[in-house]
Amino acid sequence: MNQSKYYLGLDLGGTKIEAVVLNRSGKRFFCQRLPTPQGDYLATLAAIDALVQEADRQFGIFSAIGIGTPGAISTLTNRMKNCNSTCLNDQPLLQDLESRLNRKVFLANDADCFALSEAVDGAGQGAQSVFGVILGTGVGGGLVLNGRLLQGVNRIAGEWGHNLMPEIVRAGWPDRACYCGRLNCVETFLSGAGLRQTYQQLCQNLEILAVPEIVMLAGQKDECAQQALNAYAEQLAAALAAVINIVDPDVIVLGGGLSNIEAIYKQVPLFLPNFVFSDQVLTQIKAPQYGDSSGVRGAAWLAL
Repeated sequence: MNQSKYYLGLDLGGTKIEAVVLNRSGKRFFCQRLPTPQGDYLATLAAIDALVQEADRQFGIFSAIGIGTPGAISTLTNRMKNCNSTCLNDQPLLQDLESRLNRKVFLANDADCFALSEAVDGAGQGAQSVFGVILGTGVGGGLVLNGRLLQGVNRIAGEWGHNLMPEIVRAGWPDRACYCGRLNCVETFLSGAGLRQTYQQLCQNLEILAVPEIVMLAGQKDECAQQALNAYAEQLAAALAAVINIVDPDVIVLGGGLSNIEAIYKQVPLFLPNFVFSDQVLTQIKAPQYGDSSGVRGAAWLAL
């Protein structure tokens, strides 16, 4: 029997399922991946089972494991919701896994796992409160207090991407429709598609540029690209200020593809005092320590 010397986490992604084993100091001892069976729920359960069995074989039976998922459990039905791997939606994933694996399973969405990873032994290590942010295809977040993930009674803690972008930084911009059915969610401005749309609207450019191209142009002193990144940083600061005014985290760690834009780590702290209700802003804005590996590492820490 594994006596919690090691921790097993799995990241259930759209194209791959990854498993890692960490010790308490965060050192990785095992990493294995399998392709995610496309559109096949039962095959997905079998793939998870195979990875867990291999980890058990090498390290002893894990009494509990953590799994990061692309969606969340509905408090209404206890079934999965909001999964981009649609075969998971409306499935009793937690119950099925615990029955099949015969052990305790902890589930959290990928943003929560990112936040937990960076709080436990990443960029937010040692801080009492850490807000982990995902800036990518979508915008999400997770909140960790004293090393513990806070999911909330509705299991939506950290879902700042579907707050409204503050009026002060969206005035003058055309309304943006969000997939959730609302207008002008934070995600419609701060996702990758949001930044591309900002660039197009500012520059009246019919060509759709990828985010790295916009960043490259800004680095080459292209005035329009610089304006787009400046607008992005100001909107990011305003949206984060709403989180700071309520939670006041010690550290905010930025993750996802857009967290690789180096300029935002200089610009956002300059904009924050315009929106935070304080005479000083001590909140640290940090890049992630583990990047793309944070999701699966955070899944392992769910079983701490």
